[in-house]
Amino acid sequence: MTKSKIGKSTSDKQKTKKGKKAKARVGVRNKPLSELTGKALRNYLKALNGHKPAELYQLVMGEVERPLLRTVMDYTGGNQSQAAEILGINRGTLRKKLKNYKLLGG
Repeated sequence: MTKSKIGKSTSDKQKTKKGKKAKARVGVRNKPLSELTGKALRNYLKALNGHKPAELYQLVMGEVERPLLRTVMDYTGGNQSQAAEILGINRGTLRKKLKNYKLLGG
């Protein structure tokens, strides 16, 4: 049995009464990112009460890109070459983005 990041115990050997593997139920985590993003954007636009948003593209990219970079850098233990490869971007581009978001250590 292992402990996941959210603190719940998991096991590959968990079975139902009929011997079938139990399916994990985690709610939001099973929804595609695009569906969650669409819902968040619809809620954001609705909350504007008819006012037109300004620079929506930059807002969304800033909200998504920063945690994406931070998460991938954490995943690679700070290895920029591995992070750039995972992200499919040039290492120099990654460094520039990390600098822009103040995510460079040191």
